[in-house]
Amino acid sequence: MGLINIRLGDYIERSTINNKDLKYGVDLIVGVNSQGVFATPKGNTDGVDLKPYKIVENGAFVYNPTRLELGSIAYRTEGLCIVSHLYMVFYLTDEGKKIIDPMWLYIYFRRSEFCREVTFRNFGSQRPEFNFNDMSDIVIPLPDIEIQKKYVDVYNAMLENQKSYERGLDDLKLVCDAYIEDLRRQMPCEAIGPYIEERNEKNIDNAIDLFQGVNVDHVFTEPKRVAEDSENGSVVRTGQFAFNKVMKAHNTKLPIALREGPDCVVSNSYQVFEVTNTSKLLSKYLLLWLNRDETQRYAGFISFGTTRDIFTFKDMKEISIPIPEIKIQQCIVDIFSCYQARCDINEQLKAQIKDVCPILIKGSIEEVTKAKEA
Repeated sequence: MGLINIRLGDYIERSTINNKDLKYGVDLIVGVNSQGVFATPKGNTDGVDLKPYKIVENGAFVYNPTRLELGSIAYRTEGLCIVSHLYMVFYLTDEGKKIIDPMWLYIYFRRSEFCREVTFRNFGSQRPEFNFNDMSDIVIPLPDIEIQKKYVDVYNAMLENQKSYERGLDDLKLVCDAYIEDLRRQMPCEAIGPYIEERNEKNIDNAIDLFQGVNVDHVFTEPKRVAEDSENGSVVRTGQFAFNKVMKAHNTKLPIALREGPDCVVSNSYQVFEVTNTSKLLSKYLLLWLNRDETQRYAGFISFGTTRDIFTFKDMKEISIPIPEIKIQQCIVDIFSCYQARCDINEQLKAQIKDVCPILIKGSIEEVTKAKEA
């Protein structure tokens, strides 16, 4: 067959089959993130009407029509699930399966070049939405299916290597969590109040120009809005904690992080404190406890407010944790530091897999071209 240009719409069919009989429950709800994978939605699904949710089976492509330019498209291989009615779902037709390897097509979608094409086609729209007709109009240069499979094998080998590494991460996290849980059961808990002190240092004369916020993943990030004058902001020194007093995600997330980079400034909605008795309590050990889901939910439980629930520094002081001797704390911190380092490596592996997508597509197309020239 060589290399041919196909209109994608001639080889795919849309699916609108929904969960009208309520056969499937909230445990099967997933979304598609910008990494091109299915993920559990972050929002609260209690009381959601599941009838309009679309049914997705193996072999389906699912994408968010308003976020496709960000890479929000995935290929289903993990069994049946349901997605929001706002998603587009399509399958290869029988004719399409004869000439298109679905994983090759997924790799094609994962390229930044495809995302730019989506952006270009959406240009001028007040609310860009890449609907099924737009997807159908995509023209793809398609090599022989055997050549497609050859490059898919390379992709799958890299993906399996990353997944294997990720499974090892889960085991390491389990060890760390189990160690912490054993401490909670074996020794009494103490309020952390005597070990920490509030800090309220202002950014006099705007001496520090690095403005930061803290997200629900407990990481310092660029804030969505930067104050023109940060003089009234609170300074966060290296080794200090900062947390947003306003609870997030239906009172299950307290955005808190330990500053390990250069000094920065946060808004007045944040509280800043530090550990003052480091001979008894390590900051990183405390961070592990504060970032646990159980602690986050407890913070939401004791927070208060009318329009927003607030968690104050006084509330923080009342949190109780087991405080073993420093050597044990350091061992736990070391295990978790190893876990974090491996998480970073795993993210690098994911980035490499995404970066190789355009190389694989280009290679498969060029192989056909070179074969014809020979």
